[in-house]
Amino acid sequence: MEKHLHALRRAGHKLTPQRRAVLAALQASPAFPAALDIFRRVRASLPDISLDTVYRTLALLVEMGLVNQINLPGHGGNVFELVGDSHHHHHLICLKCGRAECLDYCPVKSHEFAAAQKRGFTVVSHSLEFYGYCRDCRAAN
Repeated sequence: MEKHLHALRRAGHKLTPQRRAVLAALQASPAFPAALDIFRRVRASLPDISLDTVYRTLALLVEMGLVNQINLPGHGGNVFELVGDSHHHHHLICLKCGRAECLDYCPVKSHEFAAAQKRGFTVVSHSLEFYGYCRDCRAAN
């Protein structure tokens, strides 16, 4: 979490108790919490925090590349993942139960970034989600 706080400070953002609490909640949460889950966890220590503050903090952290936002179609929106020191990865997402799993490699090849560069586009980040059905949901059908 110190890496994330340092990045906020370096970018000129204040290290407010709310931002610290959201980061701590992400760090302590099981994989892929929703904004409402983070809000509930933060309210335990900061009862006056608003859901809007949590959303704005998450948006800032996503914009800075400190948190991944993963879209779960049909499951109430997005979930979040604190970007750690581990390698870059993508996700497999079940359309039925909403389970998300990390894909341990990046299928995007460097020549694709070079193609974007040739068009005058500088890629600073990317994310990729594969949507389908997990083993359990396929077996239930």
